[in-house]
Amino acid sequence: MFTIYKITANNVVDFAAEELKKYVRMMMPKCGDIEICYDPAANTGFRLGLMSDLGIDTSESDDLVLDDIIHIDTDGEGGIIAGSNPRSVLLAVYRYLTINGCRWLYPGIDGEFIPIKDIEPTKYHKMADCRFRGQCNEGAEFQPNMMEAIDWTPKVGMNIFMIEFEVPKNYYDKYYNHRHNEMNREAEPINAETIVQWKIQCETEMAKRGLQFHDMGHGWTAESFGISSTDGWVVDNREDAIPEESREFVALLNGKRELYGGIALNTEFCMSNEKARKLFADYVTKYATAHKNVDYLHIWLSDGTYNQCECEKCAAKLPSDWYVILLNEIDASLSAAGLDTRVVFIAYHETVWAPAIEKLNNCKRFSFMLAAIGRGYNESVAAEPTPVTLKPYQLNVRDTFPKRIEEYLAHADIWKASNKCPSLVYEYHFWIHQYRDPGVLDFAKIIYDDVRGYKKRGYDGIIEDGSQRSFFPNGFLFYVYGSTLFDTSVDFDAMVEDYFSHAYGEAWSEVVEFLKKIGKAFDMDYMQGKNSSNPAAGPFYNPAHAEALHSVKEICAEFKPTLEKYKNMPKRAQTVSVRLMIKYLEYLERLAKCMALKSVGADIEASDAFIELCREFGKYEVEIERYYDQHMMGASIGRIFKKSTTFIHFD
Repeated sequence: MFTIYKITANNVVDFAAEELKKYVRMMMPKCGDIEICYDPAANTGFRLGLMSDLGIDTSESDDLVLDDIIHIDTDGEGGIIAGSNPRSVLLAVYRYLTINGCRWLYPGIDGEFIPIKDIEPTKYHKMADCRFRGQCNEGAEFQPNMMEAIDWTPKVGMNIFMIEFEVPKNYYDKYYNHRHNEMNREAEPINAETIVQWKIQCETEMAKRGLQFHDMGHGWTAESFGISSTDGWVVDNREDAIPEESREFVALLNGKRELYGGIALNTEFCMSNEKARKLFADYVTKYATAHKNVDYLHIWLSDGTYNQCECEKCAAKLPSDWYVILLNEIDASLSAAGLDTRVVFIAYHETVWAPAIEKLNNCKRFSFMLAAIGRGYNESVAAEPTPVTLKPYQLNVRDTFPKRIEEYLAHADIWKASNKCPSLVYEYHFWIHQYRDPGVLDFAKIIYDDVRGYKKRGYDGIIEDGSQRSFFPNGFLFYVYGSTLFDTSVDFDAMVEDYFSHAYGEAWSEVVEFLKKIGKAFDMDYMQGKNSSNPAAGPFYNPAHAEALHSVKEICAEFKPTLEKYKNMPKRAQTVSVRLMIKYLEYLERLAKCMALKSVGADIEASDAFIELCREFGKYEVEIERYYDQHMMGASIGRIFKKSTTFIHFD
């Protein structure tokens, strides 16, 4: 009945054709097999390929490699599904299927909502509003989940997957050593060689889909000088952790050159040392030469704070001035090696303060990225700037970093004024902050407003630092993120109805109302430490809020019969959604108990209740681990109780 003709010869188009075939057959089980052929001259059936090969105008883009334009013009028997580049062809296939009723609610087969229906005539044309749309590995990751996360990325309109670190062992260790769940799961130690193989497997799956591969980030300030950062943020007190010949390259702090807090990743280097910068640039060039499949190489400094070199020469310039000098030397080294590698540099920690003197020599190579890690999430990114007073940089003086997003944006404007580069954002919605809104919907609106606000402020997209298991109790946060990045005009309320009606069927509106009640009972601002009635007693002290937290148990009890009624649904994805929500009720009750105790100043009892939450709810992790990240929940909520217990890990 159907034939798919590949107009363009390309491996990503090949994959797109196979995906179209698979899902059309799933939608129409009686349509028979679908033949896939390569025929640039085809004028019937489905025609998949580049818009340029099909004679379709692409003039709206100034870079067809980076911009994703989707063009769909089909009838009931086939038609054109095209994109501005091979990745866009795959995105066009998924958009075509979405318009025809398919949804990818979560990563993995159990997250697929595929209706049984005939395909319908479809017309759609759009260039993605944001050029950069993706996520970066974080949290406690395991390899089958990484495969599903990469597979899911283009299905929801995203085009980037980033893997931080040369060897991202620390993130894998957190899963395989079962951080925050040691009481329920035996550690499964894993070595660096396996992680390297898995990273390559991830890269291969990205390439199959044409995704932009962003690589590295932190680690350069250690690896360039023969200091291992493979174990991440693990304290290393070995005397030989720093090779003696490299000690002069380590930042001088309090008269000593040693690992900052014993952690290589957090240790800055002596940026005024010309030999050190040469070693750094050479290491980057060597890495780029060996990894030509990388689309964007991220060159970040250390992950520490108040750790800048205090030697007389370093102290004479701002860290960002030395950073720009380093970037220019990296650019020269890459150019000498004949490499056109794109490089991302970052306004993060001390480099939030823009350089006072130095400028980039070759802005065509670089993209600027703002990482507002210290911002609060009780306010979203405003469409228009408001006046703020910025503190001047002071070398290693504490409590000087920005706290509001508007301060970060004002600093970034200074950066952008003198270095005219493409700009994007590194965000942290899916790091610890998603766990601070148990009602989901308020934080989803923050994400929605942030994406739109950043775009209006001149940023061309976002990469999210966060867990690849950010789907508990559902995937609405990521759905909002991916959808809004692709089309900033999308309506928030329409997304609520679309996602929840597909995830929960007839029960969708009741689920939404339940989450609204939960959001009000917990109060996102309170969960972020913003509603203390006595800051001297702590950010979560608010006895008047205890009553609302105690109401969570009753709200859950009232809603449970509805979930029991719908726990066996016609669609597997809906059954998964409802049963995840049933588990969520228990999580909410346990969390509310912890927070109610914390709100009245019963810190020790609150900590004990949180330990109980980790122990008892952690028993379900194996069952729901592709959606729920026990480690990241513990790292987020555990911070609330950090001062009153030493039992819990907080990294």
